[in-house]
Amino acid sequence: MEKNKKISKVYTYLANWHDFRLKLFVEGILIGLIGGLIIVAFRFALERAEVLRRLIYHEFQVGRGEFVVLWFVGLIGTAFILNWLVKIEPMAGGSGIPQVKGAILGTMKMKWLRILLTKFFGGVLAIGAGLSLGREGPSVQLGAVVGQGLSRLLGRTRMEEKYLLTSGASAGLAAAFNAPLSGVVFALEELHKNFSPAVLMSALAAAVTADVVTQCFFGYGPIFQFSTLYSLPVRYYGIVLITGIVVGLLGNLFNRGLLKTLNLYENQTRLSGAAKAALPLITAGMLGFFLPDILGGGNDLVNQLASKPVGFSLLLLLFFGKFFFTMLSYGSGVPGGIFLPMLVLGALAGSFVSQIMLYLGQLEPQYTMNIVVLAMAAYFSAVVKAPVTGSVLIMEMTGSFSHLLPLTLVSMIAYLVADLGKAKPVYEALLERALRKQGKEIADLNGTNRQIIELVVCMGSMLDKKQIKQISWPEHSLLVSIKRGDMELIPRGDTRLAVGDYIYVLTETAQRDYLEELASEKTEVD
Repeated sequence: MEKNKKISKVYTYLANWHDFRLKLFVEGILIGLIGGLIIVAFRFALERAEVLRRLIYHEFQVGRGEFVVLWFVGLIGTAFILNWLVKIEPMAGGSGIPQVKGAILGTMKMKWLRILLTKFFGGVLAIGAGLSLGREGPSVQLGAVVGQGLSRLLGRTRMEEKYLLTSGASAGLAAAFNAPLSGVVFALEELHKNFSPAVLMSALAAAVTADVVTQCFFGYGPIFQFSTLYSLPVRYYGIVLITGIVVGLLGNLFNRGLLKTLNLYENQTRLSGAAKAALPLITAGMLGFFLPDILGGGNDLVNQLASKPVGFSLLLLLFFGKFFFTMLSYGSGVPGGIFLPMLVLGALAGSFVSQIMLYLGQLEPQYTMNIVVLAMAAYFSAVVKAPVTGSVLIMEMTGSFSHLLPLTLVSMIAYLVADLGKAKPVYEALLERALRKQGKEIADLNGTNRQIIELVVCMGSMLDKKQIKQISWPEHSLLVSIKRGDMELIPRGDTRLAVGDYIYVLTETAQRDYLEELASEKTEVD
């Protein structure tokens, strides 16, 4: 009965489409306000933890070595707390972005309040203690559960909850990076997987509001402090090509390394419970004495690259140190993301390429930072397989659209290189891995959950130019509405679908993949 009421609500929304979009827009503002405040608190707590950690190591260096043992005891205690937090809420472990993707797809369930609390405190503990993890993934999940919480409190439908989840994720990334456009594009390109007008306005409202809230506390400006970047002359586009190839290969290596590390952790029976978290935490404690630059997310390391040149040997040490420590940190399953470490690794790789080109006389000194910035976008594109987000994100960080062409070019090249290496998008691979681990539980969920799915008819798809009666719809599915621009069409057997139509299908969750295959673009082979 309750499910039928919610389905009836969806029919009402679709019949009053303009009012529905306005409501989503207002709810997006509310999500951005609440989510922005939560991310502000999260960022502030992380900054305080960072300051405290540096102060502790400073005290060690000036002769307060008697507290070293106490510090490592504290790190082991942190491992037990993190293990407890992940045990009471497993969905709070790791990045959070795969979990949000799963919730939007309907293959995972998130308990919004428990995740909000455990992810917040777990992320502060893990990243604050020095693990090579980023705040952006947790921020995306924190924003998403704010959207989910609002949906549950207001009794919204499953379809509307998907929109609010996406809007919350957009707000989370925008607040974490001070980059509202990147938040919107990432939420649509990576999470929602289509640019629905309804979700676009809601996500944009949430991202802009969250960014305004963040600016009220942290001021205006991106997290990376790049000096003035000159427009890269076309004669250096050969270096852009080389950068895309090199970074694409490194991105492929990152994806494969991350999944293998997770498997290694899982297969090590000795590393169970708190021991899994203790290994990277104790490693972080030791690295704090010898290589402190690779601890934490790493935005300060990028700012150092922007302010002073770094030698070849140190660059290699920093890159491989950051790479392997990120694998070790994320593999433990504690709360924390890989978004920022990815960008840092890209910056280090770009710095290495630029130094080589400078040494060979193929690049002028004033353009070295351009290559660093381009490599960040390329690394992100290769790992996440979201080149539009990578380009927009770095554009927002540089504050200039003059780098659009080289950014797009390097992102495209890195994406293609990673694709040729058969590397899956990292968040998609992590989601698939999580679903395989849950196994029967997910299969049961898929078989019993009915929802209304929004699809876009793509050019050349099996729905394009077809009459509704000609389409092989899955069993127990019903096409309930068609949106064509501002018009709503009542589905009839002889109604012919067209490219760009938004269709709404009542079906079981298990049929989602089949329906998406019907609507997706097909490449014709002569």
